[in-house]
Amino acid sequence: MKRILIFCACQILLLSASAALAAGPLTVDIHGPGQRMVNIVLLPPKGLEGSQVPEAPAKAFEELVANNLGYIPFLKLVPVSSMLGGDPSRGVERADIDFKPMQLARVDLCMTTGWKGDSIEARVFETFSGRRIVGKLYRDVGSLTLAQAADRFCSAFLEALTGKKGFFDSPLAFVRQEGKKKEIFTVLPQGRDLKRITRLGGFNLSPSWSTDGTRIAFTHIGKKRHELGIYDSKSGKITMISKGLGQTVISPVFGPDDLITVALNRGGVTNIYELNKQYKPERRLARSQYIDVSPSFDRTGSKMVFTSGRAGNPHVYLMDVKSGQVRRVTMTGKYNTHPCLSPDGRYVAYTHRTSNGHRIYLHDLETGREKQLTFGPGNDEYPAFGPDGYFVAFASNRSGEYKIYLSTRHGDTPRRISTGKGQAFAPAWDTSLQW
Repeated sequence: MKRILIFCACQILLLSASAALAAGPLTVDIHGPGQRMVNIVLLPPKGLEGSQVPEAPAKAFEELVANNLGYIPFLKLVPVSSMLGGDPSRGVERADIDFKPMQLARVDLCMTTGWKGDSIEARVFETFSGRRIVGKLYRDVGSLTLAQAADRFCSAFLEALTGKKGFFDSPLAFVRQEGKKKEIFTVLPQGRDLKRITRLGGFNLSPSWSTDGTRIAFTHIGKKRHELGIYDSKSGKITMISKGLGQTVISPVFGPDDLITVALNRGGVTNIYELNKQYKPERRLARSQYIDVSPSFDRTGSKMVFTSGRAGNPHVYLMDVKSGQVRRVTMTGKYNTHPCLSPDGRYVAYTHRTSNGHRIYLHDLETGREKQLTFGPGNDEYPAFGPDGYFVAFASNRSGEYKIYLSTRHGDTPRRISTGKGQAFAPAWDTSLQW
């Protein structure tokens, strides 16, 4: 009998310890690999203050949220039907929720949605502590803004959970094949709001966003020469610049002070130049007798990575913009191109040619460690960091033709982004969304 009592006491202590650990605040470290899976259930919507739940908008909002959260590799959506007794809530506040069935089902988080006319109240709670992680109110939500409300809520939720805002309302610019032409388009990562930017004919390549997200720079290759194109989203107008730039304009980007940085062929050598506000070459940033192209900056504009042939083959280099000091980043292989610097300046994603095709690799500038992010099949190219430096978009022909895919800097399973008919490549992310 005494042994039984001791055993029971030990079991109670173990259960108490487990409950205490489970009740701790739930956080997710997106910096390190191997994140734990977090289970979340979307509870059925409720009417507020006697209001009826609008069936169609409520269903659409839930589907939009579920689709957004499906992009997060460490989140797993759990159906309400798996809860013992069904829906464990009678309202949207903590006091209206019975967390025990969700605890038994090992669900970490639950989301509630309340409706009153065109207003939505959305909240996420921890199931073991009852702590509210995030809560938002969206007024006057109509069919045109329902997706925006879902995007903003998911971004706020992800920021509360990980400390970083989501990508849900940050569009991608990309190049799409239109017959024999290549034009610039934009789209949200969820595949919504596809918009055509150029109708110029010829080849329109290498789109890049300004730091405030209002302009897109690109290269236009016409019948006679290259031109620098600048699209202004506020006016919808495109300005074409060629005077003083020479015959070759390659991979323009917005650099420090939102000035254009671009590779130009001047005097028979292709180097990287910073243009002034009148789009005239002001200074040469990467000075060498070899080809230097594909500049990419961190958010502060103090670091620039680029591709150069100064080692005999294309490799990635890092330059301190203030001092002009340059050091080589990639040391292996004979073909490393299309570098993209993360907004925080720590990571470089780039295209590395292997014996099995092109793959996306990641270099940590702090530790010097490298790892392969994508594994084909086909070719994976043109990596682009999202505004949080966590998600990475890239182009791949693994499906037979080039399309845009979304992964993370940990190499999670890529997810294809809907870009319409035609091959799509060279994604560039609007990173104006601040951390």
